Amino acid sequence: MPPRALSVPTFMRKILVSDAIVQNGIDFLKGKGFEVVLKPDITPEELVKEIGDYGALIVRSRTKVTLDVITVGKKLKVIGRAGSGLDNIDVAAAKSAGITVVNAPGANATSVAEHTMAVILNLFRNLIPVATALKAGRWEKKTYQVTELAGKTIGIVGFGHVGSLVAQLAAGFGMKILVTTRSQKSVPGALVPLEQLLRESDVITLHVPKSSETQSLIGKKELALMKKTSYLVNCSRGGVVDEEALVAALTNRQIAGAALDVFATEPLPADSPLLSLPNVILTPHVAGQSREAKERASLAVAQEVAAALLL
Repeated sequence: MPPRALSVPTFMRKILVSDAIVQNGIDFLKGKGFEVVLKPDITPEELVKEIGDYGALIVRSRTKVTLDVITVGKKLKVIGRAGSGLDNIDVAAAKSAGITVVNAPGANATSVAEHTMAVILNLFRNLIPVATALKAGRWEKKTYQVTELAGKTIGIVGFGHVGSLVAQLAAGFGMKILVTTRSQKSVPGALVPLEQLLRESDVITLHVPKSSETQSLIGKKELALMKKTSYLVNCSRGGVVDEEALVAALTNRQIAGAALDVFATEPLPADSPLLSLPNVILTPHVAGQSREAKERASLAVAQEVAAALLL
């Protein structure tokens, strides 16, 4: 049975998808009668030229929805991001132009939480160096010394979708939980100020949005409060950690190590001093990129975009 005719203007039936998203979201929109145009490699210049023909735009992380895009997108009614953050969308400009902005909060929370625990385990177990040594022909059993997660204290900064799931996983490992959050929700552990969390935690993991309040949330002063045996993990947003201060803290062994999935500049520049440090794990902004997370995000944003267009 063909899709029923949409009771919306013709131009609003056209949706541009400018980043690669999973097919289930595309199928949902087509099933609702929308015309979906896929251009996952469109350049910023091409986007500015073409966006005027569309009633909706769906992006992931690659596409930057700038003021220029919004200004020429005279027909745009909704912009959707198949992910949790909105860092790559000029939300203020969109709202000023009367454009609805939607995303898929929580769709990748499980994936990010599992990635967070994976790098925490790697930091405590020192798995990457010992595995690399063995592949190079070195049997480093005698020098291999690690610590367990059980009984250690994890400090969780931010207690939204991801932070709460990290707490559940950490509790399963027998870890003690400290939380710093602006919300008033109850937490499975102790709710403490940031300075106390920094002083008492064996590993600190950040799960906050990017904003003026969280820019360089962890800098020289905060790193100085941490234990010399502690680790810092950032799978939230680039810029939340002052990378220059972190490099200094790692180089001077002021803290034991770190794991970063996000960076102030992405892709991470080839000359970044982080790349040469042995006590840091770096991944290329992939924490939320499980197959299941992509499917949830694609369908969720498609549903939100369709709902906004059909209002």
